[in-house]
Amino acid sequence: MKKVKITILQTTFNQELAEIYGAKGLGPCPMMKEGQVFYADYAKPDGFCDEAWKAIYQYVFALAHGAGNDRFYYGDWIRVPGVAIYSCNDGLRPVIMKLEATDMDASINYTPVER
Repeated sequence: MKKVKITILQTTFNQELAEIYGAKGLGPCPMMKEGQVFYADYAKPDGFCDEAWKAIYQYVFALAHGAGNDRFYYGDWIRVPGVAIYSCNDGLRPVIMKLEATDMDASINYTPVER
């Protein structure tokens, strides 16, 4: 298993929908910043948004296991092998992320629980 590089490309904000449905003072995502880089494999990286992780973890897992060697969706979506573009599931302020397969080996820091 390899690590996957996650780069925050954009933090977006839908002002029109936020004015109708959002809480007062709502703005772009406060957790993720454009240009941030995280590395993941089987687990959510420290400091990474829980909701964003739920939206992308299956794609991270696929890339970590070599699925990125071919193009996702038969080449009709992303033209660069080993790269995927996803967003979190926040409809008012989605964060756009680039996932990239790497050659960095993942390390599982598993500590068994004594019973």
